[in-house]
Amino acid sequence: MPDFTAATPRHGLPYLYPGQSQKEVFVNQAHAMIDALLHPAISGEATSPPADPASGEAWLVGNGATGDWAGHVGKLAVYHTDQWLFFAPRAGMQLLDTRSGQQIRYTGEWEKPAVPPLPHGGEVIDREARDTLQILIEAMKSAGIFPAN
Repeated sequence: MPDFTAATPRHGLPYLYPGQSQKEVFVNQAHAMIDALLHPAISGEATSPPADPASGEAWLVGNGATGDWAGHVGKLAVYHTDQWLFFAPRAGMQLLDTRSGQQIRYTGEWEKPAVPPLPHGGEVIDREARDTLQILIEAMKSAGIFPAN
């Protein structure tokens, strides 16, 4: 008899087996997981779930999580069919924070690029270098590499 609890190694998608009853349950579960994990975009990072989430709404669970999110710090929380699904991050996972337009990636912990400080001081020639750096930083903000603020 096959092990019906077996799943894919990275994201735990359920396998199907010949003769398995209620295959639609496993297929629907896998589809919900794929929908949540394929190019995930989050509404932001929070410690408690929103009061009235829309189906498909996703959040990064922050430190000190409460309510339905307690015990799920650092996970991706996705609202699906009147319940929250939680996904543990894997190395290389990337999220788009739709509020800031910034990419967040997981390499053992969630990393958000920080804006480097602008150069200061110097003379006239140095001013041109500072202006060039300012243009580069603004371009990186527009590209979502650095946060807009």
